[in-house]
Amino acid sequence: MSNLNSPKAPFVVGAVLSLLVALPSLALAQVRLLPAPREAHFAGETALPATIEVNVPGHDPEDEFAARDLEEAARQAAPAGAKDAKTAYRVVLLRTGSAQAKALLASQGLAFDAAMEDEGYVLAIDPRQASIVAASSAGIFYGVQTFKQLLPLPGGKSVLPTGTVRDWPAMKYRGIDDDLSRGPFPTLEFQKHQIRVFASYKVNIYSPYFEHTLLYPNQPLAAPPGSAMSPADVAELVQYARQYHITVVPEQEAFGHLHHVLKYDLYEDVAETPHGNVLAPGQPGSLPLIKDWFTQIAQEFPSPFLHIGADETADLGLGRTHQQVQARGYGPVYVDFLRQIHDELAPLHRRLLFWGDIGGDDPKAVPGLPKDMIAIPWNYGDTKGFDKMIEPFAKAGIETWIGDGDANWGEVYPLAKTAFGNIQGFVRDGQRLGSTGSLTTVWNDDGEGLFNLDWYTVLFGAVAAWQPGESSIAAYQDAFGPVFHGDASGKVNDSQKELMAAFEVLSQAKVEINSDELFWLDPWSPQGQAVTARLLPLAPEMRRHAEQAIVLVAEARSANPGLKEPDALTAMDLGARRLDLIGMKFEMSQQIADGYAQSLARPRDKEHDGETYNALDKIGGDNGFCQDLRDAYSAVKGEYSQVWLGENRPYWLNSVTVRYDLAIEEWQRRGNRFRETEWDFGSGKPLPPASALGLPAVAR
Repeated sequence: MSNLNSPKAPFVVGAVLSLLVALPSLALAQVRLLPAPREAHFAGETALPATIEVNVPGHDPEDEFAARDLEEAARQAAPAGAKDAKTAYRVVLLRTGSAQAKALLASQGLAFDAAMEDEGYVLAIDPRQASIVAASSAGIFYGVQTFKQLLPLPGGKSVLPTGTVRDWPAMKYRGIDDDLSRGPFPTLEFQKHQIRVFASYKVNIYSPYFEHTLLYPNQPLAAPPGSAMSPADVAELVQYARQYHITVVPEQEAFGHLHHVLKYDLYEDVAETPHGNVLAPGQPGSLPLIKDWFTQIAQEFPSPFLHIGADETADLGLGRTHQQVQARGYGPVYVDFLRQIHDELAPLHRRLLFWGDIGGDDPKAVPGLPKDMIAIPWNYGDTKGFDKMIEPFAKAGIETWIGDGDANWGEVYPLAKTAFGNIQGFVRDGQRLGSTGSLTTVWNDDGEGLFNLDWYTVLFGAVAAWQPGESSIAAYQDAFGPVFHGDASGKVNDSQKELMAAFEVLSQAKVEINSDELFWLDPWSPQGQAVTARLLPLAPEMRRHAEQAIVLVAEARSANPGLKEPDALTAMDLGARRLDLIGMKFEMSQQIADGYAQSLARPRDKEHDGETYNALDKIGGDNGFCQDLRDAYSAVKGEYSQVWLGENRPYWLNSVTVRYDLAIEEWQRRGNRFRETEWDFGSGKPLPPASALGLPAVAR
């Protein structure tokens, strides 16, 4: 096989090289693949009939599942109304030990190296057939996922690029950690959808995060009715994920983040502080509770790993362990409890994952940890280097996965710039320092997060973990729309970039609160007025970017109703509308305050009364600013509820929509007050002072 630098290869895809390289001599202009293969050489294209036939000579059941997955993708990619061709295009799935695979590799001059054994594959495409060769069922499956991305986009030419791919992952474990404990809780069907999508980007770990939302028959109190995974749910999901070569690794917090358990008096004796967040080490009931939880988990989840959490235990030492922490220090007390948990759960024969806070809090304590535990140092910022987070564990001989983040928490739409920088740098440094896995995290701290908002940022984590070294953000951005949504127009990609631009403008205001807080902030409150002074000059530009994002999504959908992941496009529209409403609210609130101040300053006479009536009507009339804001919150509430119910169970939705209800009611009430003021003005009464209507003093 030619190497990556061969002048004979007119098109090359590699983890270090751009995904997008022009093919001026070919009708096929671009090939986009996520993740980028290690080595790929495409030198032409072939016509693709409406039917693809997949053969599995070895009849391995897992390979036959991959074949059905490919056939289904081919059916969906076939042009509408296309008739089955007399001769189908043939795809063959081969194991490396077969004579057919050996002959193919030899004829193509392709090597199947030892590094490829577990999950690697070779893909060879010629005008007559495509062959996928792998040593394992996972490798066959991942080769199929790459081939699926080469199928024609909806509305595009029915052609297939010809050439070869040799590919294998940089990191052994490539995971997504999804918060199922603070608000939204997905339906089982949506979790299955997540599994299918994750697998198509070569993710092999799905880690649902539980504080209190895994139902324990022996400890049923904390699990909210209608918002917890039952043993039957777990069994179905685990079996489903196994088909897609994904291991479900449960994360049950076993130290911190346990407020929704400890708020019940039944658990008073194991709480560090009353109704607090941290389980107290040394209490007679603490380890038995953990053992009870994880014994059930081990029975339900056949994963080789169990994740005990153990992050953000800031309450440690503030209650029952105060004297211990004072005498010995925070780090030793923390490490001792992790060691006790490790020993208590040893009979389960699982490796324990834990968040690596202690590496930053007290690195000197790290060598005291059991060496067979796996630390996950985490950081979610776009920092310049991540070595210091990983090195305390690496030096102690403790295996690490890195914990990056998709920057969704507290935001109306994930901060892609932050997430991309964080994932790119952390995965790069983790690979260099020997981290064996990557876990991209999604958090719903504000209770409002929707996973369909997260695909753009989350899947970069999957891509970066497969690819070696520093992954290209620009290449990923260019490939995302075509690969994830099947959008050849570029408008989905442009819409994502408009949202990033809107957030970039918002960041210039330096308001020091996140966008979700801004969405709910009353602009007439003291804090709202402080924000107004900073945000108002930037609001028009921010809104134009958000509104352009809405337009681009609508245009893409109108031009191609068959775009993939339509719910994610709706969620994208929702994020843009929430961002636009932030700017609208501060603009219109200031216009109300300015308009009323001008009305107060006018003389009361026939010459000026018409202007005052008009100003009051613009504020509280049928098409007034108060009604505009009422209507905007109402519309967003409807779309938000639609997106929520498209992926989540109904539980907790009312806890979010009540905030919309309050905002709708507030702007309706304000509109009513201004309408009454207009009526009173017409009957000869003077205008009341601005403060009587809740208006702040106008400061310009």
